[in-house]
Parts: sequence; C-alpha cells; structure tokens
Amino acid sequence: MRDLMGLMKKAQEMQSRMAEVQAELESVVVEGSAGGGVVRVQMSAKGDLKSVEIDPDVLKPEDREIVQDLLVAAHADARRKAEAAAAEKMQAVTAGLPIPPGMKLPF
Repeated sequence: MRDLMGLMKKAQEMQSRMAEVQAELESVVVEGSAGGGVVRVQMSAKGDLKSVEIDPDVLKPEDREIVQDLLVAAHADARRKAEAAAAEKMQAVTAGLPIPPGMKLPF
C-alpha cells in the first residue's frame, strides 16, 4: 500500500510539473529554415507560428511556387525542432516514473 501512495504522489507531482512545462513551451522559440536560409520561420515549441522571413532575392513573381515550397519546408523544419524541445522537457518531467517507452504525454 505504501508503494501505491508513493506512486500516486509522484503522479500528482508529475501532473503539476507537466502543467509548468506546457506553460514553458509557450516561451520556447525554435527557428526552421529552407533553401539555405533564404526562408526562415520562427515558432513556439507548441507549434504557434511567430514570424516568417524571406530573402528579398527570392520574391520574384516567377519564383512564387518555389517560395511557397520553401515556406512549407521551413515550417516543417521548425516543427521538428519544436517537437524535439517539447520531448526533451517532458522527459525531464517523467524521469524516474515507470512509463512505457513511446507513450506520449500529455495523453
């Protein structure tokens, strides 16, 4: 019974810490880039797009489709970095708890 109480207490602590981490992720900003840096996007680790920067040299009308593709690629790059930052913070929260590998938190 004592182990169960200890586990419940750890779960409550983890829940509290997870709420803190979720709030922290709002302030973590990652940058993704594409085309050798001619297109850059910044987004929060929660996935909110913050800014887009485009090198003026690629803003020719005939390059419109290329720029659109670069924006998508830069966003994907930033999203991967945001997911990695979130996973790193969550791993710190769940350290020491018997959580099965691959289980995503929060549920």
